[in-house]
Amino acid sequence: MMEQSTNQQYDAAVLSCRDIFLKKTRDYGTSWRVLRPISIADQLFIKARRIRTLQEAGVQRVGEDKAGEFRAMVNYGIIGLIQLSITGSESIEEMPAEEAAKWYDEKAALARSTMLDKNHDYGEAWRDMSQESFVDLILMKILRIRQIVVNDGKTLISEGIDSNYIDIINYSVFALILIAEGKHGG
Repeated sequence: MMEQSTNQQYDAAVLSCRDIFLKKTRDYGTSWRVLRPISIADQLFIKARRIRTLQEAGVQRVGEDKAGEFRAMVNYGIIGLIQLSITGSESIEEMPAEEAAKWYDEKAALARSTMLDKNHDYGEAWRDMSQESFVDLILMKILRIRQIVVNDGKTLISEGIDSNYIDIINYSVFALILIAEGKHGG
């Protein structure tokens, strides 16, 4: 069997996340529209912290596996990017499912484009990283988002909240790829 390229693996992982996002949109509508950057950071924190706890304890008592948590972080990262793009009172209004899907695709494409650029420069170094490192880097990005929020969204020389969401999305997708390859426990 021929090995899939990173691009194919990336697309497959994001497609599985998108499917969950769209099904949850049908179940719940776009209730996530009320989330502010700090709330999205907290949701991401909960997911990353759970994975870290599972990594350290080695025992799981709730049904959702690590892969499910990484998928959730992809989706919350994309939700974060969507919310940053919509400002004012419209940011809490219900959005039709078709519009949410278009926003999702736009932000997923942005994350993919960033992955392609970084993958070119870093030579797929992520393939040799541990799942623990992905989680630690995601937690660091979340703490950066929290600090940027404290700083009223301003940074002096650093990337903004959006870049941190993109990195969280991409680290999560990389973890999903390695889980699918059997290199990381799911």
